[in-house]
Amino acid sequence: MKRLPIMIIGVGLLVTACGSAGPGSLGPVPAGTTGPSSPASASGGGTAGGAQSPGARPSATPATSAPGSPGSPSETGLQTWFTRQGKLFVTERTVPATTSVGGAAVDRLLAGPSAAEYAADVRSQIPAGTTLLGLNISSGTATADLSSSFESAASPSTMSLRIAQMVYTLTQFPTVTSVRFQINGQGVTVLGGIPVQSPQTRPMYSGSLSAITVQSPVIGQSVTNPVTVSGTADVFEAVVSVRILDSAGHEIARTFTTASCGTGCRGDYSVTISYPVPRTEPGTIEVFESSAKNGLPINVQQIPVTLRSAPASG
Repeated sequence: MKRLPIMIIGVGLLVTACGSAGPGSLGPVPAGTTGPSSPASASGGGTAGGAQSPGARPSATPATSAPGSPGSPSETGLQTWFTRQGKLFVTERTVPATTSVGGAAVDRLLAGPSAAEYAADVRSQIPAGTTLLGLNISSGTATADLSSSFESAASPSTMSLRIAQMVYTLTQFPTVTSVRFQINGQGVTVLGGIPVQSPQTRPMYSGSLSAITVQSPVIGQSVTNPVTVSGTADVFEAVVSVRILDSAGHEIARTFTTASCGTGCRGDYSVTISYPVPRTEPGTIEVFESSAKNGLPINVQQIPVTLRSAPASG
């Protein structure tokens, strides 16, 4: 798994926060590159673009570069956590290396899924119009001040996922292990009528994770042959299967690997797989668990991508 982006971002986080050890392993911050400019700070708030409420259309102009783009020396990769089929779903955004990365990550989260992600059933449970009013990081805890829209029209399950999206997005950074919430500058112990313990941590929402998450590649990415598929999984005997489908939906490659933990615990996995395509075309990477009962695929994650027929030159 790539570690360099986490190390670079972590330096920036230490500029503004006195942090503790990083959160439990759910994979690194998505790979990005940073240049010679000074490290970015994790804090910093601002007004974000309108988030996508459940079922809303995606933003026409998402504030990110294209998923999987090579990135320039002035860019860094960040995770944003949305939802898919009622579970947390991780994807990637790139931001300028000089941006306050904590605030930037939340801003991209509030902007909602891209058009390609929306077409693949990725949603955000955070209501449209929610804005980040401020973000402060101290002693491992990020305090996020959000507008009142954040707690509007929420059922218990919806509010739980909203909170989880924020918690997972902010705790991707090594110096952030928990999150406190404020609404319009006031600390809260209830959100949308639901009592919330403070601070909030990832383990509180581990049940909101899918059995399999895919961190790389991301939806809409143009991948080269061979492609490395990675993420986390909590599956039977830690066995994770991967197959690649061509534009016609035909299987053209299949392999498997084992996660670092399984059957009741979550572990990291990574596997490289080659595929035969005569030309660049749309395709799908499927990551799944084979049922212990009948061998059929379960807990399937489908990632629509562009399959390149040969590695990119240069």
